[in-house]
Amino acid sequence: MAVEETTRRVTKRRVRTRAKLLDAAFAVFAAKGFGRVSIEEVCEAAGYSRGAFYSNFDSLDELFFALYRQRADLIAEQVAEALALDGPELDVPASVDRVTEVLLLDVDWLLVKTDFLVHAARDPAVAHSLLEHRERLRRAIEERLARATGHTALPAVLGGIDGAARAVVAAYDGVTTQLLLDKDVERARVWLGQLLTALLTDGSGTPERDPMRPQ
Repeated sequence: MAVEETTRRVTKRRVRTRAKLLDAAFAVFAAKGFGRVSIEEVCEAAGYSRGAFYSNFDSLDELFFALYRQRADLIAEQVAEALALDGPELDVPASVDRVTEVLLLDVDWLLVKTDFLVHAARDPAVAHSLLEHRERLRRAIEERLARATGHTALPAVLGGIDGAARAVVAAYDGVTTQLLLDKDVERARVWLGQLLTALLTDGSGTPERDPMRPQ
C-alpha cells in the first residue's frame, strides 16, 4: 500500500509539474515568440529546474506539440459537440451558429501557433508532425459530415466530404489570420459563420436538396 500511495503522489506531482510547464510556456511563447524563447526561460516562468523540464519534455518542439494537442483536442471537441446536436441530418446554418459561438478564438494562441508554423516550414520533420496534428480537426469535421451523408447534400464543387472538411479548416485558417491583425474576435465569429454557411450550402443559407433524395 505504501508503494502504491507513493506512486500516486509522484504521478499527481508530475501531472501538476507538466501542467505548470505548459501554462508557463504558453505565456512566454505568446509574449516573446516561439523562436525567441529558451528552455531556461520556460523553467524560470514555471518555477522549476531544467531537470523538471527534461523529465517531461525532450525539447521545446515537443512541449509545443503538447500545447497544440491540448488546443486541437479542445477545438475538435467543440466542433463535434456543436455538430452532433442535429442528429443524422445536418442543419447547416444552425450548426454553424453553434460552432462559431463556442469555437476557441484566442489571439495569444494564434500568435504562438503562427510562430511555430514558420519554424516548422523550415524543418521538414517538424512540418510533418504539425501536419499530422492538424489532421485531428479535419478528421473530426469529416466524421460528422460523413454521418450526414444521404440526409444533407453538400455543394458538388467541394468534391465530397474530404473536400468539404478541408474547406472548413481553410476557412478557419483564413479567418484566424485576419484575427491576428485586427484582434476583433466578434467580427471573426461573424465572418467565419458567413464563410462556413456559404461553403456548406448553396450560398443562400439553405442546404441544397439532394436531387436523388425523395422529396
